[in-house]
Amino acid sequence: MSYWAKMRGGEKSPPRVSAGEIFWSWLGAFLGIAAVALLHYRWLEGSDLLLIVGSFGASAVLIYGAPAGPLAQPRNLLGGHLVSALVGVACLQFFAPQLWLAAALAVATAIALMHLTKTLHPPGGATALIAVIGGEEIHQLGYWYLLFPIASGALIMLLVALLINNIPASRRYPVFWW
Repeated sequence: MSYWAKMRGGEKSPPRVSAGEIFWSWLGAFLGIAAVALLHYRWLEGSDLLLIVGSFGASAVLIYGAPAGPLAQPRNLLGGHLVSALVGVACLQFFAPQLWLAAALAVATAIALMHLTKTLHPPGGATALIAVIGGEEIHQLGYWYLLFPIASGALIMLLVALLINNIPASRRYPVFWW
């Protein structure tokens, strides 16, 4: 198949999910983000710590909306965010004067390391990028960014995913841990 022909696609769109699946996805995402946001805004606001970042929205899509997918499993959720946070902070530390370079290196290197560690989690790319472009509040955290907000927020969302995704008989989470 030629290079250009590949861009035509060829597969049909997957079927719609059931109303029940939509409900459980909605409920999981609502409770997961609510737990992280509530803790952030009620307990941590005014401190130097954060608990919520934009990449958690994308994680919610995976762990609550597609819980059987390989990129939504706990190893990928936790490992992908942690690897990416570490890479993002390191890139900021070494390339801070050139934020465009730090940003590009953070995302590309995070993807490569997630592949190497079998922890590919697409929101990890945003986690790495946020470490670089997240502003002074994020930058001041330095390597603490790995713990607050990344590890702690991802663990809270994982706990909610374990509780909610196993309520309906049609769902099972996780499919694998490691």
